[in-house]
Amino acid sequence: MTDPATAARLVDELVRLMDLEPLGDDRFLAQSEDIGTPAVFGGQVLGQSLMAACRTVGADRPVHSMHAYFLLPGEHAPIEYAVDRVRDGRSFTARHVVARQGERIIFEMSASFQTVDTGIEHQLAMPGVEGPDGLPSELDQRVALGDRLPAVFRPKGLAPHGIEYRRVDPDDPLDPDPRPSESAVWMRAIAPLPDDPLVHRALLAYASDHGLLRAAMLPHGLSFMSGQVRPASLDHAMWFHRDFRMDDWLLYVLDSPSASGARGFCRGSVFTRDGRLVASTAQEGMLRILPKGSLLSSAGRAAPI
Repeated sequence: MTDPATAARLVDELVRLMDLEPLGDDRFLAQSEDIGTPAVFGGQVLGQSLMAACRTVGADRPVHSMHAYFLLPGEHAPIEYAVDRVRDGRSFTARHVVARQGERIIFEMSASFQTVDTGIEHQLAMPGVEGPDGLPSELDQRVALGDRLPAVFRPKGLAPHGIEYRRVDPDDPLDPDPRPSESAVWMRAIAPLPDDPLVHRALLAYASDHGLLRAAMLPHGLSFMSGQVRPASLDHAMWFHRDFRMDDWLLYVLDSPSASGARGFCRGSVFTRDGRLVASTAQEGMLRILPKGSLLSSAGRAAPI
C-alpha cells in the first residue's frame, strides 16, 4: 500500500507529464518518463498527443475519438507535438497531430471533437466480475515473485506508479497457462486528480495501452516477461462515450478476436464501477515469438507487463 504523500506525488508526476509546454504555432513540447521499457511507453504518447490536440479546441467540444499509429520507437527524451487544425465545423472539429524527436516522426494521431448533443442511448452491459477490493495489484504480484522476478525488471517493476492495476483473474506473470483471450483489469489513479475532464481523458488514454496487447497472448500461454515475445504496438483507436473520473475505479474488459501474420488484434471496453460504458479501444500489435530467453534475457531489455 503506497502512503498518501507518495501516492499524491506519483499522481502529480503523471499530471505534469501530460502538461505540455507551448512552443507557438500549435506546437508543444512534452517530457518523457522511463517505466522500464526499451522505448517510450506508447500510452504516454497517446495521452500527450490527445492533450496537444485538445489545447487547440474549445472546452465546449470534448473529444469523442482518436486514431493513432506508432511509426518508430520513441526515445526516453522530450517529444515535440505539432497540431494541424484540419477542420472546424458547426458540430464537429478534426485535428491531426504529429510527434517528433529530432528529425524522426515517431507517431501520428487524428482526433475528432463534437459539441455536446443529445440523442438515442444504449450500451453494452458490464460483465459480472469480482470488484477491485481484495484483489492484488500488479505491483503486489511482481513483489510476490521474489527471486523469480528477472533482474532486468526489478528497478522499475518494483516501484509504485501513479496508476494502479488489479487483474480480476491473476495468473503467473512469468509462466501463464493458456486460457481464453478474455480478461479484465481494474484501474485508477492512486490519489485525487484535478477536476479538468481533459486530464482524466488523457490519463485514460495513457492507461488504455497497458495490458491491451496481452489479450492476444493469453491463448498461447505467453507473457511480456517470459522472454519469448518481441512486442510492438502498431496502432491504437479510442472512443470516449461518457464522462468519468480516472481517480475512481474503472473496469477494463479486454479480448483478442484474432492473431495472425505476427500481429495480434485486441479490443477493450471501459466501465465505471456502477456499470456505465465510458470508452472503447482497439489495437493491433506486432508479436514476434522467439526461443525462450533469447531476447529479454540476453539483451537485458524490459517490456511492460
